[in-house]
Amino acid sequence: MRAELLNRMNELRDLSGSINLSTWDQETYMPSGADGSRASQLGTLQSIYHERLTDPRVAEWLASPQTANADEAAMVHLLTRERDRAVKVPSRLVKELAEAQSRGLMAWRHARNEKRFSLFEPALQRLISLRREQADAWGHGGERYDALLETYEPGMTVKRLTPVLKSLCDKLKPLIAAIENRPPPLDVFAGKKFNPEAQWQFTMKLLPALGFDLTKGRQDRSMHPFSSGLHATDVRLTTRINEETPLPAIFGTIHECGHGLYEQGFLDADSRTPLAQAPGMGIHESQSRLWENCIGRSEAFWTHFMPQLQAHFLRELGTVTPAQFSAAVCRVERTFIRVEADELTYNLHIALRYELELELIRGNIEATHAEAAWTAKTQELLGLKVESPLDGVLQDIHWSGGDFGYFPTYSLGNLYAASLFAAMQRDIGNVDAMSAKGQFTKPLQWLRKHVHAVGWRHDAEEIVKNATGQGLTEVDFLQQITARYSALYSL
Repeated sequence: MRAELLNRMNELRDLSGSINLSTWDQETYMPSGADGSRASQLGTLQSIYHERLTDPRVAEWLASPQTANADEAAMVHLLTRERDRAVKVPSRLVKELAEAQSRGLMAWRHARNEKRFSLFEPALQRLISLRREQADAWGHGGERYDALLETYEPGMTVKRLTPVLKSLCDKLKPLIAAIENRPPPLDVFAGKKFNPEAQWQFTMKLLPALGFDLTKGRQDRSMHPFSSGLHATDVRLTTRINEETPLPAIFGTIHECGHGLYEQGFLDADSRTPLAQAPGMGIHESQSRLWENCIGRSEAFWTHFMPQLQAHFLRELGTVTPAQFSAAVCRVERTFIRVEADELTYNLHIALRYELELELIRGNIEATHAEAAWTAKTQELLGLKVESPLDGVLQDIHWSGGDFGYFPTYSLGNLYAASLFAAMQRDIGNVDAMSAKGQFTKPLQWLRKHVHAVGWRHDAEEIVKNATGQGLTEVDFLQQITARYSALYSL
């Protein structure tokens, strides 16, 4: 490959890591008084990245890349794809978007603290307007949302996605209704307090036990759990802690650990090239969902970890069995908060957000009506009446960054995770038996081979198909949850 082209790829990856680091810091340790300066800094960094990417010389280098092998050809293809989109967006819009995203985060935090959506509404409207403009600049066949989806799930369209989500929700609703007519598992957390520091200590033991390398990553606390891969040797995770229940901290950590394991699994040789990234957020989410749900909610998992958890919470959980704990963490209940939702109702939360942001981008709903629309859609899909914006339109961080098109990837991740887990079990044997002994090396090695080390050599659905023999399907997911919840609720 041309040295100039490879050097530019390296520079772009370095800049991307710096942008991610600034964003991570904004969510964790940055002093509140630095909000304005960080918005400017991120705007400048994004502009530099855009300028380096759209440099006319890059077009010349890509026109005659002199590739020597398939990996280099894949790098050229990916950079060409990214550049073709970037050159359609003016530098002015890039900087405005970066600053609006940073200010949107500030406004969202302030609105949450004051419990007033009106404080976030102007920032949201600004982000919607800029994303519409960006979608138009990229180009689309009449559906702006398709252009935004391409950012997070290349190749996915509204035409294909809508029936997938509708079919999934239609098949889940009868199962949820049947479960609601059965006695729920014992709530082993009700009426108790769980020391925040003890929760933190337990989550820090979980990470290395699952394979996360703490010499090449770290975990901190944030308002909304997230992960950020700066490099395979520098992966940042966050979790959040609720004194009323340890579940947000435990499962937030397992979830983000899944993302982190993916980021740490890219090949060293790929690290400063376009290959060291997931080909879509759906497959990235599949990694967090596989660890969180397919493995982490099983009785076998807690057969191993329950004694360690009880060592931190002997009074609160000392008499709780692994079966009772597993049943409690699989408890099905309609709730307001997406990140605390069970496996079944979770996809209804995604359908809610997808339908709303699709209408926002289409212009059928404006930001001023977003709170009322969210409340109405919550009543329609979940049968719940929103009383506080913290339980509604202000609960997620995504819109504060203008991340329209991201939410559907969570449901895609659920479906991919189930298919990958089924294939994993066919290849390496009973994962529950391994979990009960605290043996997670084989599952991680399987994922390293079939997903992580592949990077973006193939598109997401192709990676899943190569690993499982099939592409996107709801069959494995529905089979797994039907088996699990039929047993739990004696259906």
